[in-house]
Amino acid sequence: MPGREKLTHLMSKHFLIPLARRGLFRHLKPRKPLLPGGRLHKCHVHSKRPRKIVLVSRTGKEAIVANLKPGDFVGEGGLARQSIRIASATATTPAMLLVIGLKEMIRVLHEEHAFSDRFISYMVERNIRIEEDLIDQLFNSSEKRLARTLLLLARYGNEDRPQFVLPKISQEELAEMVGTTRSRVNFFMNKFKSLGFIHNDGGLHVNDSLLSVVLHD
Repeated sequence: MPGREKLTHLMSKHFLIPLARRGLFRHLKPRKPLLPGGRLHKCHVHSKRPRKIVLVSRTGKEAIVANLKPGDFVGEGGLARQSIRIASATATTPAMLLVIGLKEMIRVLHEEHAFSDRFISYMVERNIRIEEDLIDQLFNSSEKRLARTLLLLARYGNEDRPQFVLPKISQEELAEMVGTTRSRVNFFMNKFKSLGFIHNDGGLHVNDSLLSVVLHD
């Protein structure tokens, strides 16, 4: 099928090809939930464009707890018998993703060693990232947390494919990710611009000099 061939081409990583042959494919518009809350019966693998994971409290308060990059997984909690999703995932730009049933996901993990190795690596990396996020939230100022968030969004330090021009993201979304107010984000963004750490030119450009904010005591 043309859609499958296109997705397989987009997923240049060879370990994703076994899933691309067996899954279903979805195109999503911006702000479209790809993983609403509810019962878990499928795992999703992303092929391109960023998405965010959002937690919503019973009182309606939202918090962005993660941003997904191409090749990331969501809904994998079902593999550990998590029956109910505790978060939703929403596309921030037009997106394409691969949807895999949990039974098929388990079968591929057992049979495709290259894929299972990558999946384990992904889970370990995500666990490290969660620990770093917790330390960041507990001990760093909102200015440092914002600088770190911008660098992570720009994939700073990613030798595979660094990206110093950010996808479109609002200050409200940045505030939710950092855990502060929009006014504080606006203040620090203006400060970063005045210092030459970031600039707008066909998109938000993040300079690696912004790392000095994170490292400064």
